[in-house]
Order: sequence, then structure tokens, then C-alpha cells
Amino acid sequence: MSRRKKLINNTTIPQHQIEAIARCILPDILAFYESEEGQKEFEEWITQRKEMTEQEKAE
Repeated sequence: MSRRKKLINNTTIPQHQIEAIARCILPDILAFYESEEGQKEFEEWITQRKEMTEQEKAE
């Protein structure tokens, strides 16, 4: 038996509206990250995160 993760919604926005918006923008998000530009930006973000983590460890 599988369990669904309980959703946390601490806003006044109804959950069904959040899910409807997510369904609308998900294809665009996926297309961006599959594009060459999106992959480049993602790699830059990963590099920045690694640098930040290393700086925090050094402190």
C-alpha cells in the first residue's frame, strides 16, 4: 500500500488552485531545463551552490 505525502499549504490559496497553476507551468519549466540555455544556467547554479557550501564549511 502506497502512502501519499501530505501536502503543506500555509497560504490562503486553495490547494486546487495551486495544483492548477502548477499543471499549467510545468511543461514550460521542463522545456526550459531541457534546453541548452536551461542546462547551462542549471550548471552555473550548481557551481554557485557548491561554492557557498564550501564557504560555509570554511567558516
